[in-house]
Amino acid sequence: MRAVICREFAPRAELTLDDVPAPTPGADDVLIDVAACGINFFDGLMVEGNYQTKPDRPFSPGSEVAGIVRAVGSDVTTVTPGDRVLAFTGTGGYAEQAVAPARSVHPIPDSMRFEQAAGFVITYATSHHALNDRAALQAGETVLVLGAAGGVGLTAIEIAKQMGARVIAAASTDEKLDLCRTHGADETINYTNDDLRTRLKEICGKTGVDVVYDPVGGGMAEAAIRSLAINGRYLVIGFASGDIPKIPLNLLLLKQSSLIGVFWGAFARANPDLNAANMAELFDWFQAGHLNPHIGGEYPMDRYAEALDAVMERRAQGKVVLTMPGAELNKRTPE
Repeated sequence: MRAVICREFAPRAELTLDDVPAPTPGADDVLIDVAACGINFFDGLMVEGNYQTKPDRPFSPGSEVAGIVRAVGSDVTTVTPGDRVLAFTGTGGYAEQAVAPARSVHPIPDSMRFEQAAGFVITYATSHHALNDRAALQAGETVLVLGAAGGVGLTAIEIAKQMGARVIAAASTDEKLDLCRTHGADETINYTNDDLRTRLKEICGKTGVDVVYDPVGGGMAEAAIRSLAINGRYLVIGFASGDIPKIPLNLLLLKQSSLIGVFWGAFARANPDLNAANMAELFDWFQAGHLNPHIGGEYPMDRYAEALDAVMERRAQGKVVLTMPGAELNKRTPE
């Protein structure tokens, strides 16, 4: 099979597209013919050795795939060959075939395209876990989403709205904010042109925001924390800006607020049953039309470098996916 390979931790320009042996599933594994693979910011960090997870080399990046089950291990009973699925693979996704543990493989609704499914699991599951499990978001509360037009940002808007919250979307351009409004944002802030704290005071008054969802880090973090309501929660999702902020902890004391780390992958591995229940709820919301995955870019496999650059340089709106050359797979996607 063909796969994008990282042989040593190095700049992402050193990735190569090679012919390699196809993977073999173990007893608890599922082998998937990949139709599409989601691209995430941490893929670039991982190949450069800058992510908290450092896989053995060589490896193929890519942690979420969608496609058709080709084979299952002897102990697998949850899916069968021919099923349409998405999976969290950890690594190995930029490839024509991928292996995932059965607990991380989920059959997808008939109405879900492979391209949507490939960008679904990490973004939507992260936002659901963050807002539901970690922040305990309540109907009527106000949520500020930073980097709101990105892959996880748009899912946070949709899920917060589904949970009954008021959503303020913050992003760097008016074009991005237009997209946020189409996904349900009630208020928007262009933090290139406007001071974030000043605009939040205008929108929220003295009350502040109950939950901050931050996948960006960097210079916006302190202003967002200063804008928290009493008993507010600040969700640490990631650091797409490349800058891990240093927060004066007295701000949390004064607001009686909480700084909460969100690491969905670790949660899913430690709590497979809870994660499966969360995924089932997300699929129900999708089928009911409450979730609308936005694919901001589809790239064929041989343009993997362009696709990854679009994500790492923060040019993407919504999700970016790689599509594999298996035309027969795509014919099996429902109309």
